[in-house]
Amino acid sequence: MAVQTTRVALFPTCLTDTFFPDTARATVRLLERLGCTVEFPLDATCCGQMHYNTGYREHAVPLARALASAFAGYDAVVAPSGSCVGMVREVHPQLVDGSTVVPKMYELSELLVDVLGVTDVGAYFPHRVTYHPTCHSLRMLGVGERPVRLLSKVRGLELIELDEAESCCGFGGTFAVKNADTSTAMLTDKMWNVLGTGAEFVTAGDNSCLMHIGGGLSRTRSGVRAVHLAEILASTEEEPWPVTR
Repeated sequence: MAVQTTRVALFPTCLTDTFFPDTARATVRLLERLGCTVEFPLDATCCGQMHYNTGYREHAVPLARALASAFAGYDAVVAPSGSCVGMVREVHPQLVDGSTVVPKMYELSELLVDVLGVTDVGAYFPHRVTYHPTCHSLRMLGVGERPVRLLSKVRGLELIELDEAESCCGFGGTFAVKNADTSTAMLTDKMWNVLGTGAEFVTAGDNSCLMHIGGGLSRTRSGVRAVHLAEILASTEEEPWPVTR
């Protein structure tokens, strides 16, 4: 396990900060274990994705400017969300000229593999796990096999391939609200594929998708739980993920 000291700023994203703070804590714990200094700029707010995708481009502009200002001066910025990183890297240049954040904004698996140069992060998670590659991380960022490479190095973890893994789970932000029937049908297909693996956990790099998939699995009392990639990678024998919560 390589160790490299880097000054990293955490962009937790709105959804994680509000509903899944354990993911943000796990990201910090993981990066500090790898020798990083992690800071959390309090001026950081929303990336504006919700506004932009819903047609309110003018409302996304000041949010993009505020984010660029909040994260100026850092070696790297990490977010446990391919969706929000995709917004910053692909859309912010259209909204704010000369943003200095864009080239140093990384999705978590990108930061670990490409910047820190590690795939074995010293994690321990003795469970059967299947991985769902989220749409933005897969198609917009092209994270590829980075999450799988990280998961394959976790001690005790049995990684089970997910059928039709690249199919969307049906969340898509406001898509799930505006097109509820279609979203539910897509979710049903995804849940059947997850259940077909026999896994105890389904993981991904976006809490938005995990909220959607995990909610469906919970409502059907399947026993399969959703957990963010960061929480698996932060888990060790000394500090295991709290599976009883």
